[in-house]
Amino acid sequence: MIARLIDKLIFGTSLIIALQVPQLAEHYQQFLSGLYQATKWQVDGYQITADKYEYDSIRAMIDHHLSNDVLSVRADATQKLVTLEKFEQLTDGLELFKQGNLLEKSYYMFQPKRVTYLKETLANFSLGIPLTFNGILFGIVVGLLINLLITGPITLIAKRVGHAKSPDKIKKHD
Repeated sequence: MIARLIDKLIFGTSLIIALQVPQLAEHYQQFLSGLYQATKWQVDGYQITADKYEYDSIRAMIDHHLSNDVLSVRADATQKLVTLEKFEQLTDGLELFKQGNLLEKSYYMFQPKRVTYLKETLANFSLGIPLTFNGILFGIVVGLLINLLITGPITLIAKRVGHAKSPDKIKKHD
């Protein structure tokens, strides 16, 4: 009886956690979108400067500035390069969030290199239940899988221990 109660508690907890992933993915996409817009504003400014001074591209301007003798110009170029690379990553991430499924989005969000973005998203995240069929289905399936991963090995061990102690294996002394 206690085992069934624990199993139900584990499933319930797993389900609640798994149901949060679709909501978290939406919040994460909004966070990425805001960061993308702010970064795009900067990159657009770089493009205006590159065009004004007749560089072929932003990268050509940055490469030229990286070879400059003035230390502050090189430092500024390095910052621009980092911003440009970040913008490219954000563009790819937003594309995934627009077209990808929940598994792809989850994999993207939970990668260690993106833990900072995830923490920022979680800081403004509130628990909820997804209102889409896919979100609810995802929560149920992942909840069941987590439950099986946790309780499956325990159940197998308990059955083996119980089987080893079964009465037909105990020797009778006459």
